[in-house]
Amino acid sequence: MSDVAAVETFVKKYQALKSEIAKVIIGQDHIIDQILISIFSGGHALLVGVPGLAKTLMVNTIAQALGLDFKRIQFTPDLMPSDILGSEILDENRQFKFIKGPIFSNIVLADEINRTPPKTQAALLEAMQERAVTVAGHQYKLNLPYFVLATQNPIEQEGTYPLPEAQLDRFMFSVNLEYPSFKEEVEVVKSTTSVNNPTINALFTAKEIVEIQQLTRRIPVADNVIEYAVRMTSKTRPNTETASDLVKQYIDWGAGPRASQNLILAAKTHAATQGKFSPDIENVQAVATSIFRHRIIKNYKAEAEGISIEKIIESLF
Repeated sequence: MSDVAAVETFVKKYQALKSEIAKVIIGQDHIIDQILISIFSGGHALLVGVPGLAKTLMVNTIAQALGLDFKRIQFTPDLMPSDILGSEILDENRQFKFIKGPIFSNIVLADEINRTPPKTQAALLEAMQERAVTVAGHQYKLNLPYFVLATQNPIEQEGTYPLPEAQLDRFMFSVNLEYPSFKEEVEVVKSTTSVNNPTINALFTAKEIVEIQQLTRRIPVADNVIEYAVRMTSKTRPNTETASDLVKQYIDWGAGPRASQNLILAAKTHAATQGKFSPDIENVQAVATSIFRHRIIKNYKAEAEGISIEKIIESLF
């Protein structure tokens, strides 16, 4: 199958996938798009939202519709690296045997990742970057596709361990979950307080998803689009000539080169979901907020004056 035909097939399957997810998840269309773009781009996502917004249900539903294994890890202050990676035990033949932890899955939901100490948070780093884990000197490859979705509660910060910038940078997207609209909440209450048990059909296989990830990387991009993405990233750095006035005034640190890479990768996937065979500047803009949100560090002045990251990102356009 040619790449053009593969993109056309992907568009149809993507729409069917969205319809399948909508059987369970009401609204949150933009959030689901961002998570799916992240998966099909081979990236990871950070979900920030208050409790009760169906984050776990959303990820579980997406995993079922994609035909992937799904594991949920509840991060707590006493969680150890071996609890998520696995550990070696002595079997009955007095041989060391590795028991795999919950990280060995296609989709891993790291629930409330900022509740666990840095040592355990860091255990995810190798898995996210290398798609492998090292235990007792042995490296174990993870099954592909591999996707980490971490959640954070933005309200309760007492007793938490904020993720360091190096680890935040490993996430392709940071997505903010909002409360549903009045109409959506009425639908949620109706569907969850009655005998409603929809069946989710698996529309993809793990092999197909890996092929789509490879397909998106083959999508050509015009030089002016790449230059636009790099220029946008450069504008987030307060010490550059191209930085906007808002950036110079309210930002301590801007985004690194990984942001430029993710802008192009996500723009390619975003274009493919719309049936386009090459991304344009609009596709870059569509994914920019979620890619920059967690990579730009505000200064005290921005905090004091209540200037949001989103407002600063808008100034880059």
